[in-house]
Amino acid sequence: MTIADAFAVARGLATVEIAADAIPKIEAAQKVVEEIISSGETVYGINTGFGALVNQRIGTEDLATLQLNLIRSHACGLGEPLDILTARGMMLVRANTLAKGHSGARIRVIQQLVDFLNYGITPYIPRIGSLGASGDLAPLSHMALCLVGEGKCYDADGVLMPTKQALNAIGLIPIELRAKEGLSLINGTSLMVAWLIEAERKLTSLLKLGDLILATSIEARSCSLKPFDPRVHAARGHPGQALVGIRINMALKDSKIVLNHKDCDRVQDAYSFRCAPQVHGPVHEMLSRLRRVISVDLNAATDNPLIFPDPTKTGSEVVISQGNFHGQPIALVADSMALACHELASISERRIDQILDASRSGLPPFLAKESGLESGLMIVQYVAAASLAELRLFANPVSPYNVSTSANQEDHVSLGATAAWSLCKVVERLAEVLACELLVAVEALEYQQENAGKWVSELVLLTRKISPPLSGDRSVSDELMELTNCLSNGIWLSQLEAQLGQLPSIE
Repeated sequence: MTIADAFAVARGLATVEIAADAIPKIEAAQKVVEEIISSGETVYGINTGFGALVNQRIGTEDLATLQLNLIRSHACGLGEPLDILTARGMMLVRANTLAKGHSGARIRVIQQLVDFLNYGITPYIPRIGSLGASGDLAPLSHMALCLVGEGKCYDADGVLMPTKQALNAIGLIPIELRAKEGLSLINGTSLMVAWLIEAERKLTSLLKLGDLILATSIEARSCSLKPFDPRVHAARGHPGQALVGIRINMALKDSKIVLNHKDCDRVQDAYSFRCAPQVHGPVHEMLSRLRRVISVDLNAATDNPLIFPDPTKTGSEVVISQGNFHGQPIALVADSMALACHELASISERRIDQILDASRSGLPPFLAKESGLESGLMIVQYVAAASLAELRLFANPVSPYNVSTSANQEDHVSLGATAAWSLCKVVERLAEVLACELLVAVEALEYQQENAGKWVSELVLLTRKISPPLSGDRSVSDELMELTNCLSNGIWLSQLEAQLGQLPSIE
């Protein structure tokens, strides 16, 4: 399953079915569970307690109750509910994990998840509760409660109601959990991955448009293109840095503004322009790393224990207790991506200041039509700085902090869910800062006498549909919020690339 596939399902733009070639694998793992129960062998996750209670054997007659008790007791999350997009993404990732055939859950359980997705039934899931090991226990337990007809959920129209009421309305029957199935539903990295997918989709748009906004600021400030010479980036060798140079040259190759200032007497531009490839570039490389981690965990078996059916072996020989539920790969890449986004937002805010400062830009102070009487876009930089301050807060690494749980049985956790959620907040703030830079750069272009490059000109046209040129002071709050949404939802990028061609990428 690709990231794009998963996001389409989360948005309700695609339906789901269990792949035919997955069915024999699912049934083989389920058979192992049944054989262990019949043999009376004690195997963790099948007929034992959980966490620090791992050494307590559970009788066969209580195995169904054990699984139901597990999800009821673990469904104790706090905070605001996950939005429907996130909850659907989490359900899809969980279904894909179970379909790998290493969990021992029946096809009926996986089909219930598939039916929830296809009928638009979305569990009500409090956001707070996951430590990122053993996976996303509390959030996934709220999801699992809905599969058995308990808890609350949203129907296809987004109306919150008791789960039984929603299921009755569409004719779905609650499932009855059997051995290991409750544990299989709640043990894994599904929520973490769902959040990373949302962040990746927005960043795919934001980082490309961020380079085009950089190009717009270069034109607005009449900066030199010499620092973007391909020879410069080849001399260092970082692919992300070279990519930014290629994009800027591509965006500005037909710019009359750049041509007119080719031989200007300014020796060097400020770092926020001259070093932009060296700052933007690593962010692109980190996004590539983020995609690799998502792609792996999206298609991974993150349950515990895992079952590896083998006709020559039986029982505990094919059931392995391990740590695939641990979210450390997700936590580390989420923290790293958040830090990278901070640097992109930081340099963007500095370019805003460079353009608005008349002593450095040669433009009217704060781009006001009547300086003194009017403030122009002065406070847009303040807003960008405030968004940057919040971004900096969310970009503080989460993964170094550890909490020991379950009587020290689970003595190291990843906090991957917190890191992934924080990354989503970072991405929101990044979009705000870039929207501020775009608004300022486009307004500054009003003072250029020559035509901008084609990519920049088209971006300006899109911007001006939302934010017309200043004729005097006005509130631009609504305009900034709409620009923020347009930068991150992918629509502008799709329009620009459909019209002008694909921007090059690292991949």
